Amino acid sequence: METTTSNWVIDPSHSEVHFKVKHLVITTVTGSFKQFSGSAQAGDDFTNAAISFEADVASIDTNNAQRDGHLRSADFFETDKFPKLTFKSTSFTKKSDDAYELVGDLTIKDATQPVTLAVEYSGIAKDPYGNVKAGFELTGKLNRKDFGLTWNAITEAGGALVSEEVKIVASIQLVKQ
Repeated sequence: METTTSNWVIDPSHSEVHFKVKHLVITTVTGSFKQFSGSAQAGDDFTNAAISFEADVASIDTNNAQRDGHLRSADFFETDKFPKLTFKSTSFTKKSDDAYELVGDLTIKDATQPVTLAVEYSGIAKDPYGNVKAGFELTGKLNRKDFGLTWNAITEAGGALVSEEVKIVASIQLVKQ
């Protein structure tokens, strides 16, 4: 049986891309990227979908202008030199009815590393305007040092100011083209 492949794009007004980092080892700071885009070429059940994503790193928002400025600086993302972070899938594997595993290459600055994300498929629905939408929740983690985001400071107690582990949490709505 032949599967029809469709093109899907992220609906940015119904999607969110967040990250969470421990601060002082005792609290979590959440940030997001406000400008991003992505697409998927997929069959009916999204198995083996080809997925790409990019975010405008300067759109980083952690609810603190001073911290956001520091994150855009050469200490972290160097947005003047590396304005985008990108992701390109290498596999999208169905694990159960609503669970997938997304593996791909994430590029931040000039470093590309494989990352694995757990994906929960929420289903397909039509919006009031007749657009076909698909929903996904993605979670995973990475080590920021693998991507050249190595800045840190040591606290008075000898601990790290910012954790190396970064949790990724995204809620993505795709619209069929």
